[in-house]
Amino acid sequence: MAAIWKSPPTLEVLNSMSKNTIDANLGIEFVEIGEDYLKAKMPVDQRTKQPMGMLHGGANVVLAETLGSVASILSIDFPKKIAVGLEINANHLRSVKSGFVFGIVKPVRIGRTVHVWEINIHDDQQRHTCISRITVSIIDAR
Repeated sequence: MAAIWKSPPTLEVLNSMSKNTIDANLGIEFVEIGEDYLKAKMPVDQRTKQPMGMLHGGANVVLAETLGSVASILSIDFPKKIAVGLEINANHLRSVKSGFVFGIVKPVRIGRTVHVWEINIHDDQQRHTCISRITVSIIDAR
């Protein structure tokens, strides 16, 4: 399979994009780049837990949206075009109380104006903890 990225990314570039953003505040870090996927990790700690001591579902969604949005940006003619989220959903399958969660984004469809990405999130023991799907609109930059 040929790589889907129009701009071949590096981990250094991907992680530098997160400075001064919610991603940095939550400790999200890109850790792997494949020909058709990106992988990032997020700590399960005081920044990402809800009051009952478990990973907050909203933190899962931030990880998923980060992965899907960045994947879209890398697969378009950026900066002539930009990617904006239209819809995201998440099914939380298992609670996580410590360690890290790892998200992997892969394309469902990369169209000219709409992208759909699936994000699978696992814990340190490779247990599936969340599945998410994001739809992204590709528009002209202003």
